[in-house]
This record gives sequence, structure tokens and C-alpha cells, in this order.
Amino acid sequence: MRVFLTGVDGYIGAVLAPYLLEREMKVIGLDTGYYRDGWLYNDKRTATPQTLNKDLRAVRAADVEGCDAVVHLAELSNDPLGQNNPVVTHQINHKGSVALAKESVRAGVRRFVYTSSCSVYGAGTGDFLDEDAHVNPQTAYAECKVLVERDLLAMAHEDFTPVLLRNATAFGPSPRMRFDVVINDLCALAWTTQCIAMTSDGSPWRPVVHVQDICEAIYLSLVAPQDAVRGKIFNVGQTSENYRVRELAQIVADEFPGCTISVGTSGSDNRSYRVNFERIHRELPGFKCRYTARDGARQLRELFARIQMASETYRFRAFTRLNQLKYLQSTQQIDDAFYWR
Repeated sequence: MRVFLTGVDGYIGAVLAPYLLEREMKVIGLDTGYYRDGWLYNDKRTATPQTLNKDLRAVRAADVEGCDAVVHLAELSNDPLGQNNPVVTHQINHKGSVALAKESVRAGVRRFVYTSSCSVYGAGTGDFLDEDAHVNPQTAYAECKVLVERDLLAMAHEDFTPVLLRNATAFGPSPRMRFDVVINDLCALAWTTQCIAMTSDGSPWRPVVHVQDICEAIYLSLVAPQDAVRGKIFNVGQTSENYRVRELAQIVADEFPGCTISVGTSGSDNRSYRVNFERIHRELPGFKCRYTARDGARQLRELFARIQMASETYRFRAFTRLNQLKYLQSTQQIDDAFYWR
């Protein structure tokens, strides 16, 4: 299978590309390069595929011609970054993603795997929400996910199979590390300061999923029979991995000896949701999550020890999406619409 992978130089993409290559897929990458300043470690699995250096908004049918499938990761990632400039977020994440799908159809691509997010559930009811639950996006990032899902589902037909993966909050090691997602951030705090000082009371619920389990869901979405996945939405994770943020902090503290926790007051962030993940385990052939939050915390502690990670590395701008884009703007490398100058 020949796979066109957008966002190949991102947090998930840097893990997914070698994951697919190991499974004898041909990978052609696309990335505009916002985060190439950040590279945390090397190992034997950090193979780099042929990559097209191009903005998502400039992709045309000729770029994906000859590919059997597109895996689309390349959007402005996470809620704070999306809120920084909602207009540009909609231009890239919604309009850019739908344009990519249309160009893929023109090129004869038959399968399109889109990485959505459980953040579409927003401020949940307290119940475990499945794929049929009402969505309640609280940010521009989540709004765009809902809009792209809507437009992709309308495009589904016998020659075009969109698969929509609503990932829980990712965690775990990646060469293109992110320290602006909850478990990774908590682990880095525990390692560099031996203290997790929470500004909120830690009461919001978050489902979490290991980056390797996301890669497995994507791979299986590529190879599953078309009729099994066409137009399907799958929450990606496992139901047992729903936690309050303060519970995640305690898991991390347990895995980092000597780490202490302090809790603040209730914050202004109203995002809180628990998610049901039964469908993906039932309907995506072969899928099963292999990792828990505790596994991820242990892996990160072992990685930080191996690479002797310093505080300066944790704070480096390229490992936090919003900080890196603000740096690129302030140094006039990208303009207000996030195009390279």
C-alpha cells in the first residue's frame, strides 16, 4: 500500500511513519516544517520517509496521485493553539482538510483516514460518551474537527472510504516530542522539578491513549475491508483509561520517586468528558489497546533517564506547539496566516 501521510514531522507522524514502514507500506510524507526544530532522541525506529515540504493548503491532486490512501494528521494541534488565531485555525484545519480530501478524490485515492479528537465532546454530561453522543465543542480546534467530520462523511461512496478516528489525549515517547499534552507535561515536570504544582483542582475528566495505540488504529483503518470502516467514526482509546487530571498526576508521581503534588483551585477550563471506546474494539478488526497511562509514565521516566533530559530541553519552545508558532511569528519566519515568508 502506498500511503500519503500529512504531518509526518509531527508528534504522531514521527512515530507513525516508521510504524507503517515496518509493516511494508510505502510512505510519502508531507509537512510544512513548523516543528522541525524539536527532536528529542534517536533510535533504530526513527526512519524518515520521502517528504514533500509543502503547506497543507497548497496540496493538489498531483501530489497524492498514485497513492492508495491518505492519512491526515497535519492540522494546528490542540485547543490553546487553535484559540490563538481562530480564523487561521478554520482556514487550515477545516478548509485545508476538506480541500485535501477533495484533491484526494480527484487523484483516485480510495481511502482517507482522518485523525479527529475526543475534544469534540467538550463539556460532557458526566456519562460515558460514545460516537453517537451529542458533540459539544468548546474551542475553534474542536469546532473544526466537527466540521471536517461532517464534510468527510458527506463524501463517502463506494470509491472513497473516509475513516474518522476520534483520538483521546495522546501520550508517550516520540522523537518529535510534545510537552503540551497532559501526561507528557506531568512527566516532564516530575522529572525536572520533582514537583507537580497544579493550578487547578484537577477535577476535569480526560480520556488518554498511547501514541503507539493511535498508530495501530490508523494502520488497521488502512488495511480493514472497506465495508467495515467506510464512513465510520471510532473513538480511539480504552474505556478504563478515563481519568481525572489529579488522578493522572498521582499516577505520574508514583512512577517518579520523590515527586510531590500540590493542587490549586477550580480553573476556568470547562472541558471535561468521559468517553466510551467499545466500538473500536468491537468493530475495527484486530484492534486492542496495549498501553495504560502508567505504562506511558514509566516509559517516559526511562527515556528521560537514558537521554539525561535537562530542564532546558523540557522548556524548549519547539516541544510546545503554541510557543513554537509564536516564535516563528516573532522572528518573521511565518506571517499572520502562518505561511512561510
